Amino acid sequence: MNSQIHIRKLPGTHVVRAGGAILGESDAALELTEGTLPPVIYFPRDDLAMAFLDGSARRSSCPRKGEAEYFTIVLNSGQLADAGWSYPAPRDEVARIAGHVAFDAGRVTVERL
Repeated sequence: MNSQIHIRKLPGTHVVRAGGAILGESDAALELTEGTLPPVIYFPRDDLAMAFLDGSARRSSCPRKGEAEYFTIVLNSGQLADAGWSYPAPRDEVARIAGHVAFDAGRVTVERL
């Protein structure tokens, strides 16, 4: 697998929703592609309603991006455990994703407005 990483600012405004709640809206979302993996969209924390996100004890490590911390999305209808993640101190190659949060595309909806 070619694991080269590319990051680009997405044009337009993007919104992320879960369980009917809008978690955030941003005109500064980033798209990270890594080899043949599906693209992942990262939202600036400043553009998210962080009150919906509770820190999780889960951590993981990626040799290309660094150590990830996870978030549980808390909604009136329930919780989506570890459905968001962030790299608080990413490796230099992906420094642009610092201060951003990505979400599990199978459990949230991300769309361009």
